[in-house]
Amino acid sequence: MYKIIDKTPPVYKKYCDKLLKEGVITEKEIQEMENKFNTHLEDAYQKSRTTKFDREKWMAKAFENIAKPSTQHGGINDTGVATSIIKDLGRKICTLPADLHPHPQIKKIYENRLKSVEEGKNIDWATGEALAWATLLSDGYGIRLSGQDVERGTFSHRHAVVNDQNKDRKYLPIASILPEEDRYKYHVCNSHLSEFGVLNFEYGYSIANPNYLVQWEAQFGDFANGAQIAIDNFIVSGESKWNVASGLVLLLPHGFDGQGPEHSSCRIERLLSASDDDPMDIASHKEYEKNLDLQLQDTNIQVCNPTTSANYFHVLRRQLRRNYRKPLLIPSPKKLLKFRGV
Repeated sequence: MYKIIDKTPPVYKKYCDKLLKEGVITEKEIQEMENKFNTHLEDAYQKSRTTKFDREKWMAKAFENIAKPSTQHGGINDTGVATSIIKDLGRKICTLPADLHPHPQIKKIYENRLKSVEEGKNIDWATGEALAWATLLSDGYGIRLSGQDVERGTFSHRHAVVNDQNKDRKYLPIASILPEEDRYKYHVCNSHLSEFGVLNFEYGYSIANPNYLVQWEAQFGDFANGAQIAIDNFIVSGESKWNVASGLVLLLPHGFDGQGPEHSSCRIERLLSASDDDPMDIASHKEYEKNLDLQLQDTNIQVCNPTTSANYFHVLRRQLRRNYRKPLLIPSPKKLLKFRGV
């Protein structure tokens, strides 16, 4: 096995060969990039021998534009939305195309959603979530959700992706509010069965994209146990250890009693114990009483247990309705690609 591995070209080499064959890049450009990268690594190594660790330098560039909380409860902007906007967006995301052939039950679900939006009552959790996403997208933000059954929803409630029963066609109702060139801002996709790997990927994505509502959903809340290392080592402690900020949202379906072990509890007590808000730290609490901003500023995670669809709507919007020193822009994929010919 060692001999086979030793003879196997690294992925980097394979990719370079592929790009060379396709004429995307030249040998000279590859050498220039290698030299530049090696120089960067050597400079970093030399600096590491004399430079003292400065936590502030670890802050992701994208998060530098987010202002510190300046008013009560963190200076978060209003999460309410005008009824007229809610109804307009609701009609668009709850109306399926006439040429789409969904399952009859799915069609009925969307008809009921549209009715609840029009009447302004009996709005269920999935509709509240969809409206929160739609309003954030219309504000210019991005939406990303991954997990093992997120397209349909664990309890067959979300249906963010609607399948045509007669042909191989998928329809994303919420994407319909975006122009074609902006639909890259909306991602809802099922992931493979690796909570640890997928959650770590989404955590990394959230670090670089504070203008995206990055969400990971456990199929059942208990399944977060498969990703517990990511939660303990990065999510609840990354900012304290390395000043690495993240706006990642963990959705943990909870309280579905009667489903047996690993299907009924997201272990709220474990998440609460991972919070750095120590009830016995009397000195800190006195400081919080003087300055309420500090509590939000110093807390590593927020554990939210919504009881209504309206709670859920506002808590999702609250995650991105922050104050900025200057506007953050979400670049299009074309602007992010730097290789010629890609």
